[in-house]
Amino acid sequence: MTSADILYVGGPTAVIELGGVRLLTDPTFDAPGTYAVGSRALVKTAGPARTATEIAPVDAVLLSHDQHPDNLDTAGRRYLAEAPLALSTASAYDRIGAPVRALPSWDHLELPCPDGGVLRVTAVPALHGPEGSEPLVGEVTGFVLSGEGLPTVYVSGDNASLGVVRTITDRLGPVDLALLFAGAARTPLVPDAPLTLTSRDAAEAARILGARHVVPLHFEHWAHFTEDGPTLAKAFADASLPDRLHLLEPGSSVRL
Repeated sequence: MTSADILYVGGPTAVIELGGVRLLTDPTFDAPGTYAVGSRALVKTAGPARTATEIAPVDAVLLSHDQHPDNLDTAGRRYLAEAPLALSTASAYDRIGAPVRALPSWDHLELPCPDGGVLRVTAVPALHGPEGSEPLVGEVTGFVLSGEGLPTVYVSGDNASLGVVRTITDRLGPVDLALLFAGAARTPLVPDAPLTLTSRDAAEAARILGARHVVPLHFEHWAHFTEDGPTLAKAFADASLPDRLHLLEPGSSVRL
């Protein structure tokens, strides 16, 4: 089996190289600052480790959702506009248009690998908060990447539900690598529950998925995250899964 290369750019943004195919998750390249979301604001505390111009061209963007600036910001939108393809929700397509392509949950698209074969990208459900929060937070998606001779990779997007993780595992089987959006994000929009996985739930998600490796994303660089890298490390240690966790420094990469 070939390996997967992950470059952590910062926030929810990472480059995945799998079978010679390059994918970028949730493009966010803006500087630190305060960013409006309707009548509210989100505070970005650190910029990306790579600028948009430093990211080589990719074959596709995996966009969990477009409606929040911590998942798609102004510079990210400019990058997205030049991408050959972006896979996301129907809502994102309605708002952005090309190059976004709506990929409903459980549908898939096959991308050709340079050395033959295909990389299958399957859209999977995601719940950006507790049950019933969808009208407030909007539509979100995750992805599972797979192919013959390739590791299976789960990209959670902004999912906070272990029930969703169980459904994905039941339907698509275990994964080799999970990119989990964590950080236990909290905002006044949904004051009583996190909008992304807590550290403890991230460790439990790894167990449910059977993931041999976990690379957390979207757990730092914004003020609305309530848990961080040390919290993740403790949760995985408490779950007797410390060897599965790969906490990357922004700008660093790992081959798994």
